[in-house]
Amino acid sequence: MEVEEMVRKKGARIASLVAAGVLAFGGLAACGSSDSGGSSGSDGGSSGSATGKVGVILPDSKTSVRWETQDRPNLEAAFKAAGLESTIQNAEGSPDTFGQLCDQMITEGVDVLIETDLDPDSGKACIDKAKNAGVAVIDYDRLTLGGGADYYVSFDNVKVGALQGQGLIDCLQGKGVTSGNIAFINGAATDNNATLFKQGYEQVIKDDGSYNVVGDQTGNWDPDTAGKVFDQFYAAHPDLVGLITANDGMAGGVIAREKAAGVEGKIPVTGQDATAEGLANVLQGYQCGTVFKDTSLEAKAAADLAIAIIKGDDPSTIATGSVNDSELGKDVPSVLATPVWITADNVQDVVDAGQANAADICKGIEDLCKKFGVA
Repeated sequence: MEVEEMVRKKGARIASLVAAGVLAFGGLAACGSSDSGGSSGSDGGSSGSATGKVGVILPDSKTSVRWETQDRPNLEAAFKAAGLESTIQNAEGSPDTFGQLCDQMITEGVDVLIETDLDPDSGKACIDKAKNAGVAVIDYDRLTLGGGADYYVSFDNVKVGALQGQGLIDCLQGKGVTSGNIAFINGAATDNNATLFKQGYEQVIKDDGSYNVVGDQTGNWDPDTAGKVFDQFYAAHPDLVGLITANDGMAGGVIAREKAAGVEGKIPVTGQDATAEGLANVLQGYQCGTVFKDTSLEAKAAADLAIAIIKGDDPSTIATGSVNDSELGKDVPSVLATPVWITADNVQDVVDAGQANAADICKGIEDLCKKFGVA
Protein backbone atom coordinates (compact mmCIF):
# COMPACT_ATOMS: atom_id res chain seq x y z
CA MET A 1 0.00 0.00 0.00
CA GLU A 2 1.37 3.46 -0.94
CA VAL A 3 1.95 6.00 1.84
CA GLU A 4 -0.50 8.46 0.25
CA GLU A 5 -3.24 5.84 0.15
CA MET A 6 -2.64 4.94 3.80
CA VAL A 7 -2.89 8.57 4.91
CA ARG A 8 -6.19 9.07 3.03
CA LYS A 9 -7.51 5.83 4.49
CA LYS A 10 -6.53 6.52 8.07
CA GLY A 11 -9.44 8.60 9.29
CA ALA A 12 -12.20 6.24 8.27
CA ARG A 13 -10.26 3.18 9.35
CA ILE A 14 -9.52 4.55 12.84
CA ALA A 15 -13.16 5.50 13.35
CA SER A 16 -14.36 2.02 12.44
CA LEU A 17 -11.77 0.31 14.63
CA VAL A 18 -12.60 2.43 17.66
CA ALA A 19 -16.35 1.95 17.13
CA ALA A 20 -15.86 -1.80 16.95
CA GLY A 21 -13.72 -1.79 20.09
CA VAL A 22 -10.85 -3.50 18.27
CA LEU A 23 -8.12 -1.23 19.59
CA ALA A 24 -7.85 -0.73 23.33
CA PHE A 25 -6.59 2.52 24.74
CA GLY A 26 -3.78 1.60 27.16
CA GLY A 27 -2.95 3.80 30.10
CA LEU A 28 0.78 3.40 29.63
CA ALA A 29 2.16 6.72 30.73
CA ALA A 30 4.38 4.94 33.25
CA CYS A 31 6.30 3.22 30.43
CA GLY A 32 8.68 6.13 29.94
CA SER A 33 6.51 8.51 27.98
CA SER A 34 6.49 12.11 26.91
CA ASP A 35 3.91 14.07 24.98
CA SER A 36 4.70 17.37 23.36
CA GLY A 37 2.76 19.67 21.16
CA GLY A 38 4.45 21.96 18.65
CA SER A 39 3.32 25.19 17.08
CA SER A 40 2.79 24.89 13.36
CA GLY A 41 4.45 28.25 12.98
CA SER A 42 7.82 27.18 14.37
CA ASP A 43 10.91 26.80 12.22
CA GLY A 44 12.96 23.64 12.03
CA GLY A 45 13.11 20.64 9.69
CA SER A 46 14.37 21.13 6.17
CA SER A 47 10.99 20.04 4.78
CA GLY A 48 9.22 22.92 6.56
CA SER A 49 6.66 22.81 9.37
CA ALA A 50 3.46 20.81 9.27
CA THR A 51 0.48 20.10 11.47
CA GLY A 52 0.23 16.50 12.52
CA LYS A 53 1.03 13.95 15.19
CA VAL A 54 3.87 11.47 15.33
CA GLY A 55 4.13 8.46 17.64
CA VAL A 56 7.49 6.96 18.63
CA ILE A 57 8.09 3.64 20.36
CA LEU A 58 11.59 3.26 21.81
CA PRO A 59 12.72 -0.29 22.71
CA ASP A 60 14.11 -0.12 26.25
CA SER A 61 16.51 1.71 28.53
CA LYS A 62 18.75 -1.22 29.51
CA THR A 63 20.50 -2.39 26.35
CA SER A 64 21.85 1.12 25.91
CA VAL A 65 21.18 4.32 27.83
CA ARG A 66 21.28 6.16 24.47
CA TRP A 67 17.54 5.61 23.93
CA GLU A 68 16.68 7.90 26.83
CA THR A 69 19.76 10.12 27.06
CA GLN A 70 20.18 10.79 23.33
CA ASP A 71 17.30 9.61 21.15
CA ARG A 72 14.39 10.86 23.24
CA PRO A 73 15.64 14.45 23.66
CA ASN A 74 16.84 14.59 20.05
CA LEU A 75 13.48 13.40 18.74
CA GLU A 76 11.60 15.78 21.02
CA ALA A 77 13.71 18.69 19.78
CA ALA A 78 13.32 17.70 16.13
CA PHE A 79 9.52 17.39 16.35
CA LYS A 80 9.23 20.65 18.27
CA ALA A 81 11.32 22.44 15.66
CA ALA A 82 9.14 20.95 12.94
CA GLY A 83 5.93 22.04 14.62
CA LEU A 84 4.71 18.48 15.08
CA GLU A 85 2.80 17.11 18.04
CA SER A 86 4.44 13.93 19.32
CA THR A 87 4.13 11.13 21.83
CA ILE A 88 7.32 9.23 22.68
CA GLN A 89 7.10 6.13 24.83
CA ASN A 90 9.41 3.30 25.84
CA ALA A 91 8.47 -0.39 25.74
CA GLU A 92 11.16 -1.19 28.35
CA GLY A 93 12.05 -4.47 26.69
CA SER A 94 8.53 -5.95 26.82
CA PRO A 95 6.96 -7.16 23.54
CA ASP A 96 3.54 -7.01 25.24
CA THR A 97 4.06 -3.38 26.21
CA PHE A 98 5.39 -2.67 22.73
CA GLY A 99 2.15 -4.01 21.23
CA GLN A 100 -0.01 -2.05 23.69
CA LEU A 101 1.84 1.17 22.90
CA CYS A 102 1.38 0.51 19.19
CA ASP A 103 -2.39 0.06 19.69
CA GLN A 104 -2.57 3.17 21.85
CA MET A 105 -0.81 5.39 19.32
CA ILE A 106 -2.92 4.18 16.43
CA THR A 107 -6.07 4.78 18.50
CA GLU A 108 -4.86 8.29 19.37
CA GLY A 109 -4.68 9.01 15.66
CA VAL A 110 -0.99 9.46 14.93
CA ASP A 111 -0.25 10.29 11.30
CA VAL A 112 3.15 8.60 11.33
CA LEU A 113 4.48 5.85 13.60
CA ILE A 114 8.22 5.62 14.24
CA GLU A 115 9.31 2.40 15.94
CA THR A 116 12.44 0.57 17.03
CA ASP A 117 11.47 -3.07 17.26
CA LEU A 118 12.34 -5.47 20.06
CA ASP A 119 12.20 -8.44 17.71
CA PRO A 120 10.95 -9.00 14.15
CA ASP A 121 7.64 -10.61 15.18
CA SER A 122 6.38 -7.86 17.48
CA GLY A 123 7.73 -5.22 15.11
CA LYS A 124 5.89 -6.71 12.15
CA ALA A 125 2.67 -7.04 14.15
CA CYS A 126 2.78 -3.32 14.91
CA ILE A 127 3.59 -2.39 11.31
CA ASP A 128 0.68 -4.49 10.05
CA LYS A 129 -1.74 -2.77 12.46
CA ALA A 130 -0.46 0.66 11.47
CA LYS A 131 -0.77 -0.02 7.76
CA ASN A 132 -4.28 -1.40 8.20
CA ALA A 133 -5.13 1.87 9.95
CA GLY A 134 -3.62 3.97 7.18
CA VAL A 135 -0.63 5.07 9.28
CA ALA A 136 2.78 5.40 7.62
CA VAL A 137 5.63 3.60 9.43
CA ILE A 138 9.30 4.51 9.77
CA ASP A 139 11.68 1.89 11.17
CA TYR A 140 14.04 3.82 13.44
CA ASP A 141 17.66 2.70 13.95
CA ARG A 142 16.97 -0.99 13.30
CA LEU A 143 15.15 -2.53 10.36
CA THR A 144 12.29 -4.91 11.13
CA LEU A 145 13.08 -7.81 8.83
CA GLY A 146 9.93 -8.95 7.04
CA GLY A 147 8.02 -6.03 8.50
CA GLY A 148 7.43 -3.95 5.41
CA ALA A 149 7.95 -0.49 6.93
CA ASP A 150 7.61 2.39 4.49
CA TYR A 151 10.94 3.98 5.40
CA TYR A 152 14.07 3.28 7.43
CA VAL A 153 16.26 5.79 9.25
CA SER A 154 19.56 4.63 10.72
CA PHE A 155 23.32 4.63 10.26
CA ASP A 156 25.48 2.61 7.89
CA ASN A 157 25.61 -0.32 10.30
CA VAL A 158 28.10 -2.40 8.34
CA LYS A 159 30.36 0.65 8.57
CA VAL A 160 29.75 0.76 12.33
CA GLY A 161 31.11 -2.78 12.61
CA ALA A 162 34.02 -2.03 10.28
CA LEU A 163 35.01 0.90 12.51
CA GLN A 164 35.01 -1.43 15.53
CA GLY A 165 37.12 -4.02 13.75
CA GLN A 166 39.67 -1.51 12.48
CA GLY A 167 39.57 0.30 15.82
CA LEU A 168 40.60 -2.84 17.67
CA ILE A 169 43.39 -3.57 15.16
CA ASP A 170 44.77 -0.02 15.42
CA CYS A 171 44.51 -0.11 19.21
CA LEU A 172 46.38 -3.40 19.54
CA GLN A 173 49.05 -2.42 17.04
CA GLY A 174 49.50 0.83 18.95
CA LYS A 175 50.33 -1.30 21.98
CA GLY A 176 52.77 -3.36 19.90
CA VAL A 177 50.42 -6.38 19.77
CA THR A 178 50.53 -7.44 16.14
CA SER A 179 49.03 -10.93 16.50
CA GLY A 180 47.16 -13.11 18.97
CA ASN A 181 43.77 -14.42 20.01
CA ILE A 182 40.73 -12.18 20.02
CA ALA A 183 37.00 -12.79 20.51
CA PHE A 184 33.64 -11.36 19.49
CA ILE A 185 30.79 -10.54 21.86
CA ASN A 186 27.92 -9.75 19.52
CA GLY A 187 24.57 -8.06 19.92
CA ALA A 188 21.26 -9.90 20.10
CA ALA A 189 20.54 -12.45 17.39
CA THR A 190 17.03 -10.99 17.00
CA ASP A 191 18.45 -7.57 16.07
CA ASN A 192 19.22 -7.10 12.38
CA ASN A 193 21.69 -4.35 13.29
CA ALA A 194 23.75 -6.84 15.29
CA THR A 195 24.04 -8.98 12.17
CA LEU A 196 25.23 -5.97 10.16
CA PHE A 197 27.72 -4.89 12.83
CA LYS A 198 29.24 -8.36 12.88
CA GLN A 199 29.39 -8.43 9.11
CA GLY A 200 31.48 -5.28 9.25
CA TYR A 201 33.97 -6.23 11.95
CA GLU A 202 34.28 -9.86 10.92
CA GLN A 203 35.28 -8.84 7.39
CA VAL A 204 37.86 -6.32 8.61
CA ILE A 205 39.46 -8.86 10.96
CA LYS A 206 39.48 -11.49 8.20
CA ASP A 207 40.98 -9.14 5.64
CA ASP A 208 43.71 -8.05 8.06
CA GLY A 209 44.61 -11.64 8.91
CA SER A 210 46.75 -10.82 11.95
CA TYR A 211 44.45 -12.08 14.69
CA ASN A 212 42.82 -15.41 15.44
CA VAL A 213 39.15 -15.37 16.52
CA VAL A 214 38.78 -17.96 19.31
CA GLY A 215 35.38 -16.91 20.68
CA ASP A 216 32.18 -15.75 19.01
CA GLN A 217 29.00 -15.44 21.10
CA THR A 218 26.08 -13.12 21.67
CA GLY A 219 25.93 -10.92 24.73
CA ASN A 220 22.26 -10.11 23.98
CA TRP A 221 22.95 -6.40 24.51
CA ASP A 222 23.10 -7.17 28.24
CA PRO A 223 26.11 -6.08 30.35
CA ASP A 224 25.80 -8.99 32.81
CA THR A 225 25.49 -11.56 30.02
CA ALA A 226 28.48 -10.05 28.22
CA GLY A 227 30.51 -10.21 31.42
CA LYS A 228 29.70 -13.90 31.83
CA VAL A 229 30.63 -14.57 28.21
CA PHE A 230 33.98 -12.88 28.82
CA ASP A 231 34.57 -15.08 31.86
CA GLN A 232 34.04 -18.14 29.66
CA PHE A 233 36.35 -16.84 26.96
CA TYR A 234 39.07 -15.86 29.41
CA ALA A 235 38.94 -19.20 31.23
CA ALA A 236 39.42 -21.02 27.93
CA HIS A 237 41.91 -18.54 26.46
CA PRO A 238 43.85 -16.61 29.13
CA ASP A 239 46.09 -15.38 26.29
CA LEU A 240 43.33 -13.18 24.82
CA VAL A 241 44.73 -9.88 23.56
CA GLY A 242 41.44 -8.06 22.79
CA LEU A 243 37.70 -8.29 22.22
CA ILE A 244 35.25 -6.74 19.83
CA THR A 245 32.32 -5.95 22.09
CA ALA A 246 29.37 -4.61 20.15
CA ASN A 247 28.26 -1.72 22.38
CA ASP A 248 29.31 0.36 25.36
CA GLY A 249 26.86 -1.32 27.74
CA MET A 250 28.29 -4.78 27.11
CA ALA A 251 31.81 -3.35 27.13
CA GLY A 252 31.11 -2.04 30.62
CA GLY A 253 30.01 -5.51 31.72
CA VAL A 254 33.18 -7.02 30.28
CA ILE A 255 35.42 -4.39 31.85
CA ALA A 256 33.86 -5.09 35.27
CA ARG A 257 34.85 -8.75 34.90
CA GLU A 258 38.29 -7.79 33.61
CA LYS A 259 38.80 -5.69 36.73
CA ALA A 260 37.90 -8.71 38.85
CA ALA A 261 40.56 -10.67 36.96
CA GLY A 262 43.06 -7.83 37.09
CA VAL A 263 43.35 -7.51 33.31
CA GLU A 264 41.47 -4.27 32.62
CA GLY A 265 43.28 -2.39 29.86
CA LYS A 266 45.46 -5.41 29.15
CA ILE A 267 42.65 -6.97 27.10
CA PRO A 268 41.03 -3.91 25.53
CA VAL A 269 37.50 -3.94 24.14
CA THR A 270 35.49 -1.91 21.65
CA GLY A 271 32.14 -0.21 22.04
CA GLN A 272 29.37 1.72 20.39
CA ASP A 273 26.92 4.54 21.22
CA ALA A 274 29.37 6.99 22.80
CA THR A 275 27.70 6.81 26.22
CA ALA A 276 29.20 8.65 29.17
CA GLU A 277 30.36 5.32 30.66
CA GLY A 278 31.84 4.23 27.35
CA LEU A 279 33.68 7.51 26.84
CA ALA A 280 35.06 7.34 30.38
CA ASN A 281 36.31 3.80 29.70
CA VAL A 282 37.96 5.06 26.51
CA LEU A 283 39.77 7.81 28.42
CA GLN A 284 40.95 5.28 31.02
CA GLY A 285 42.35 2.96 28.35
CA TYR A 286 40.01 0.07 29.10
CA GLN A 287 38.16 0.55 25.84
CA CYS A 288 39.95 1.15 22.53
CA GLY A 289 37.18 3.40 21.32
CA THR A 290 33.47 3.72 20.70
CA VAL A 291 31.39 4.37 17.61
CA PHE A 292 29.65 7.74 17.79
CA LYS A 293 26.31 7.72 16.06
CA ASP A 294 25.04 11.28 16.30
CA THR A 295 21.40 10.47 16.95
CA SER A 296 20.39 14.08 16.34
CA LEU A 297 20.98 13.26 12.66
CA GLU A 298 18.65 10.26 12.92
CA ALA A 299 16.05 12.30 14.74
CA LYS A 300 16.08 15.10 12.19
CA ALA A 301 15.83 12.65 9.29
CA ALA A 302 12.85 10.94 10.95
CA ALA A 303 11.16 14.29 11.57
CA ASP A 304 11.81 15.45 8.00
CA LEU A 305 10.31 12.23 6.63
CA ALA A 306 7.28 12.58 8.90
CA ILE A 307 6.72 16.15 7.68
CA ALA A 308 6.96 15.11 4.05
CA ILE A 309 4.48 12.27 4.60
CA ILE A 310 2.00 14.48 6.45
CA LYS A 311 2.24 17.30 3.89
CA GLY A 312 1.97 14.90 0.97
CA ASP A 313 5.42 15.87 -0.32
CA ASP A 314 7.76 13.40 -2.01
CA PRO A 315 9.76 11.58 0.73
CA SER A 316 12.17 10.18 -1.88
CA THR A 317 14.00 13.51 -1.85
CA ILE A 318 14.92 12.71 1.78
CA ALA A 319 15.17 8.91 1.72
CA THR A 320 17.73 8.80 -1.06
CA GLY A 321 19.33 5.49 -0.02
CA SER A 322 17.99 1.98 0.43
CA VAL A 323 18.54 -1.10 2.59
CA ASN A 324 17.51 -4.57 1.52
CA ASP A 325 14.97 -6.45 3.59
CA SER A 326 16.27 -9.98 3.04
CA GLU A 327 13.04 -11.52 4.35
CA LEU A 328 10.84 -9.67 1.85
CA GLY A 329 13.42 -9.52 -0.92
CA LYS A 330 12.85 -5.79 -1.42
CA ASP A 331 14.69 -2.55 -0.81
CA VAL A 332 13.39 -0.16 1.84
CA PRO A 333 13.86 3.58 1.09
CA SER A 334 16.33 4.77 3.70
CA VAL A 335 18.27 7.62 5.24
CA LEU A 336 21.67 6.42 6.48
CA ALA A 337 23.94 8.70 8.49
CA THR A 338 27.70 8.25 8.81
CA PRO A 339 29.17 6.89 12.08
CA VAL A 340 32.47 8.12 13.57
CA TRP A 341 35.16 6.25 15.55
CA ILE A 342 35.99 7.96 18.83
CA THR A 343 39.26 7.49 20.74
CA ALA A 344 40.60 9.40 23.74
CA ASP A 345 41.90 12.09 21.42
CA ASN A 346 38.46 13.09 20.08
CA VAL A 347 36.07 12.39 22.97
CA GLN A 348 35.47 16.15 23.05
CA ASP A 349 33.80 15.89 19.63
CA VAL A 350 30.89 14.04 21.22
CA VAL A 351 30.58 16.72 23.90
CA ASP A 352 30.75 19.47 21.29
CA ALA A 353 27.94 17.76 19.36
CA GLY A 354 25.77 18.01 22.46
CA GLN A 355 25.42 14.23 22.77
CA ALA A 356 27.33 13.75 26.03
CA ASN A 357 27.92 15.76 29.18
CA ALA A 358 31.54 16.36 30.22
CA ALA A 359 30.59 16.28 33.90
CA ASP A 360 29.14 12.79 33.52
CA ILE A 361 32.17 11.54 31.59
CA CYS A 362 34.77 13.09 33.85
CA LYS A 363 33.43 12.21 37.28
CA GLY A 364 36.36 10.68 39.16
CA ILE A 365 38.75 10.98 36.19
CA GLU A 366 39.12 14.74 36.04
CA ASP A 367 42.87 14.46 35.46
CA LEU A 368 42.34 12.38 32.33
CA CYS A 369 39.72 14.78 31.03
CA LYS A 370 42.15 17.64 31.52
CA LYS A 371 44.86 15.65 29.69
CA PHE A 372 42.62 14.98 26.69
CA GLY A 373 40.87 18.35 26.67
CA VAL A 374 37.41 17.15 27.65
CA ALA A 375 35.36 19.94 29.19
